[in-house]
Amino acid sequence: MANSPKLPIIYVRGFAGGQSAINNAVSDPFYGFNEGSTHIRVGPDDEPDFYQFESPLLRLHMDEEYQILVEGSQEVYLDTQPEIPSNTIWIHRFYDPSASTWGGHPKEFRMEDAAADLLTLIDKVTTKSGASGVYLVAHSMGGLICRCLLQKILPEAGRKPTDVVAKLFTYGTPHGGITFDFGFGMLERLRDAIGVNGAEIFGPERMFQYLTPGATAKQKPKKGWDPRSMAAADPASAFPLDQVFCLVGTDPADYDVAFGLSSAVVGPRSDGLVQIDNAYVPGAHRAYVHRSHSGRYGLVNSEEGYQNLRRFLFGDLEVTADLVDHQIPLRKDTAWQAEVGLSVRGLQIVMHERKSAQWCPIQLQNGTERVLPERVPGEPGADSDGAVPLAHTFLCERLASPNGSGSMRYALHLRILSLRKQDNGFLDFHDHIEQTADFDDILVVDVGNENGAPALRATWNSAIKGPISEYVQTGSVLADEDPEVGTWVAGIRLPATTKKILGDNARIRLTVSPWN
Repeated sequence: MANSPKLPIIYVRGFAGGQSAINNAVSDPFYGFNEGSTHIRVGPDDEPDFYQFESPLLRLHMDEEYQILVEGSQEVYLDTQPEIPSNTIWIHRFYDPSASTWGGHPKEFRMEDAAADLLTLIDKVTTKSGASGVYLVAHSMGGLICRCLLQKILPEAGRKPTDVVAKLFTYGTPHGGITFDFGFGMLERLRDAIGVNGAEIFGPERMFQYLTPGATAKQKPKKGWDPRSMAAADPASAFPLDQVFCLVGTDPADYDVAFGLSSAVVGPRSDGLVQIDNAYVPGAHRAYVHRSHSGRYGLVNSEEGYQNLRRFLFGDLEVTADLVDHQIPLRKDTAWQAEVGLSVRGLQIVMHERKSAQWCPIQLQNGTERVLPERVPGEPGADSDGAVPLAHTFLCERLASPNGSGSMRYALHLRILSLRKQDNGFLDFHDHIEQTADFDDILVVDVGNENGAPALRATWNSAIKGPISEYVQTGSVLADEDPEVGTWVAGIRLPATTKKILGDNARIRLTVSPWN
């Protein structure tokens, strides 16, 4: 397949806070996109080890041949050059007018101004590069600036978001705002009323104002308004959810801002600042990684973040894995969960993982009764059969196996667990065996290309003799169950050991379609 277009990338950083933090932010020439890391969590005891990640800025330069054009100032460079290449990276330096280190009077930061200035930057870049649009890559609050552009600034200007932006990738963005694990909403109301360091931008009233076309400074959202939604009243001004990817962090313990007070207040089901349920747009692509909001184990300066970013922007195959046709035993005293992990051959990290220990397992019910929050009816990815999404990733054919096999291999680790409950709602540990799953196996999938069509072979690890690394898929290519051109679908039966857990017909449904 042809390589994806190299559109300009614009990086939008996150929230700085007060004046001193803004001044520190503007001292960084690339607003944090150039920060790498040397720490990684490994081993059963979660002990740190040395692992050098150069930074997404440098890796895009090396891996995808992007250019970083500065010459004293990216803004001046843009204004003085008649043409620029499209494979370039630009930093939206929206905090510069609000810094006091340049002399003069700092300008008060406003989300709408930052979004309007982002549009000015995009127009300059696309005009001088001839590109059809840009890729927006954003951390934390930066994702809200991008959404303000897409959902308010562009529609109010009568412009279609898809004519300006091709894709949006967010790291740890509080799409649903920032909420706290205790206080019964009192802390949020106090924050929004006082506006400490401008933090009211993460409350529902302020979010409604900068995410809604035509909204004024005094308008309030209606009851039930979901700030995570990117739906638009006018379909012509809606940005496709299929072009949005949200990376969700699940590690609050390594977020040491305010001496750990932030992660303590936000709660364990978070990245230390943004709760897991607030970190994605319903209906958009997303992956969960055990990383914190920022710091030495942060999302942006992580291999996990970069590999998901790279494949979303430049991959050529989209692959989803769903659990379908399952029937969970009907026991009112038992709750069922699934844990998943997705690994790609040649990478030293896990691309996506949802675990009970990380407060994000997949809750299971019978497929016919399940209403999935992951796939909202009417949005891309919704399933009428109640399929449970396990993993969703993008693959690059040019990043095939390092051993020269020509296929892309990934492993989907699936665990099914049951939790017994007493009549009072508490867990019953009478027959409980800690960290022991009712089912635990790995589906090894090789994705190749034969005669211009996807060719998939899959085997459960329990059927493989010897190390997975030495295993060569010799079985038949899985048959395509979907007659529709451009989409390839196959079902893989679960091992017979799952029949008493998931029923006779449970299977993993793999769907492969062209990307880009």
